Amino acid sequence: MTKRAAGMAGGIAAAVPAALFVALAGTALHRHDLLLGGLQVPWGAAAALLLLGSAEVWLGAAFRSIIPIAVCGLLCYALTGWWSTLETGKRLVIGDTAGNIWVFGIAGITVAMLAWCRRYRLPTG
Repeated sequence: MTKRAAGMAGGIAAAVPAALFVALAGTALHRHDLLLGGLQVPWGAAAALLLLGSAEVWLGAAFRSIIPIAVCGLLCYALTGWWSTLETGKRLVIGDTAGNIWVFGIAGITVAMLAWCRRYRLPTG
């Protein structure tokens, strides 16, 4: 196995628990709101997306590849998407403002971090 392949395998191995952590922590965090002048501000959803972005930047910088970022984002999106389709009473992510920001923001943050972290890639050849 080449050094590059070993690094990619290590990046994927690190991306899986990172995605599990971010999906769980972000889902627990996304429902927190702040009432400002009669307006509910979903700061928890924003904080959850910041957590995801931080984990993805760390993966990109640590493993010098965008593959772990994609794996982390896809797994986090799949988990939260699944949790949003559970039957009523068991659903962890509800289709309200905070839930939509969290679920759909995962895709947006992941695409942004893929673009941002391209600079960390190892040169080919």
